Amino acid sequence: MVTTDSERLDRRSSVGRTLEEFKTSVNVAAYKKVTFELTYEELMKRTHGKYELQIHARPMQPVRDFKVDVYIHEEAGISFINVKGGLSTKDLANAITKTHADKQAWVYFYPTVDQQKMCDSCGDQGMNGDLVIVYDVNRDNGLGHIKKSDGYFVHHFAPSDLPRIPKNVVFVIDQSGSMGGRKIEQVKYLKGARMLNAHNREGSASILILLTDGDPTSGVTNLEKIQSNVRQAIAGKFPLYCLGFGFDVNFNFLEKMSLQNNGVARRIYEDSDADLQLKGFYEEVATPLLTDVTMIYVGGTNLTQTNFSQYYNGSEIVVAGQITDNNIETFTPQVVAISSNRRIIFSNPNESVESTGSVSDDHIQRVWAYLTVKQLLDKELQLSGPEKEKVKKEALELSLKYSFVTPLTSMVVTKPPGENTDVLHKPKEGETPQRWQPRVDQSFSRQYLAPSSRGSSVMQQHTPRGERGESGHPGAGEVLNKFIRSPNTRFMHLLL
Repeated sequence: MVTTDSERLDRRSSVGRTLEEFKTSVNVAAYKKVTFELTYEELMKRTHGKYELQIHARPMQPVRDFKVDVYIHEEAGISFINVKGGLSTKDLANAITKTHADKQAWVYFYPTVDQQKMCDSCGDQGMNGDLVIVYDVNRDNGLGHIKKSDGYFVHHFAPSDLPRIPKNVVFVIDQSGSMGGRKIEQVKYLKGARMLNAHNREGSASILILLTDGDPTSGVTNLEKIQSNVRQAIAGKFPLYCLGFGFDVNFNFLEKMSLQNNGVARRIYEDSDADLQLKGFYEEVATPLLTDVTMIYVGGTNLTQTNFSQYYNGSEIVVAGQITDNNIETFTPQVVAISSNRRIIFSNPNESVESTGSVSDDHIQRVWAYLTVKQLLDKELQLSGPEKEKVKKEALELSLKYSFVTPLTSMVVTKPPGENTDVLHKPKEGETPQRWQPRVDQSFSRQYLAPSSRGSSVMQQHTPRGERGESGHPGAGEVLNKFIRSPNTRFMHLLL
């Protein structure tokens, strides 16, 4: 609850580093109370061997009754749970209560008014920071964890007790591009691919990482030609990861090129922690454990992505689909992959597929729909013409059926009768968000594999990033040199 002077809270939307903000508005009479309630679902992503729930609090004033309750339930069992972030420092650490019992965990955050002024990022205006809840589940290092409900299944595959695979890494660094006052010559992407092809080691995993903040304006400048050249050079032999510095990079181009080559694109924000962002990304792909991973489901249909070029330690592969005729007796999952030049099979024919039990019947179906829509949008980005429109239409129909907020849909915020309805459009990648600091109250609910939390006066606030080229922001080469330290990895640097 927030007691406030008469004011109007505007409706805005913006994109943050790891969150998107959807904001609505309401007229509040002087000294009255207003409650905003938000319920949403999120498929938690496992990185560095853990899941993270991040709650950002910036109420702009000490709040008399500030409470955050987080409840986590995992059928596989919770192996550990920790609380970190700026809101867990100094006196605020005493406001946190944590309880862990097998499959369940609770975190309570009840800071007093005085405690809200005492943390690393707190002051007279109260809290300004994150409460980060970190946990993981018990794993058997075998086939993984499979749940089914109402004819659908979801499979979480994350083995860790495997030998590490030697890796070859090529960093293609844009040093003669826009960071130095000129643009990158895109045809030199190709040199990195040739280096990996020429120096490939049997039984090793190869990774090509491009770091750039520029658009092609010299050499080969046609984007489709560049993508075709790179795809032919890589030929599906290893993934391409594209890291774009700043908001003015052509991120759609990098994303499309990465997806076409079994990789991902990631934005590196031009702040003082750019080296830490790059280090965090590299640590995600630093330890390959499997290559050529194929997920096989006899008796399964309408499957999400089942082929993965590499699996990295600390990550997780998630596949969902339907069980043919809902017949669990004929459903047999299996994983085939390469480990250190050796073919291995993960299977457990005697293990039964777990029914979700207490989980609502449609949650696993919604996980399937979410992954399907996400992968359709990735596919749509790579296509053109009638095929692009066909995939776009399929993604739109699923998004509307399951009420997903996507680049193709909007979220409708309901108000009391007699007032207009606001339509909140999903923020577009690359748009510069506006500064906005309202006072709001939100309640959180994370379901399925994510924890649930309910809180008061929790505000997710985004501060716009600075323009590219601001003083004090490190370039790609400087950032790279800060964290490359690994005796088990062969690095080849290609400076363009």
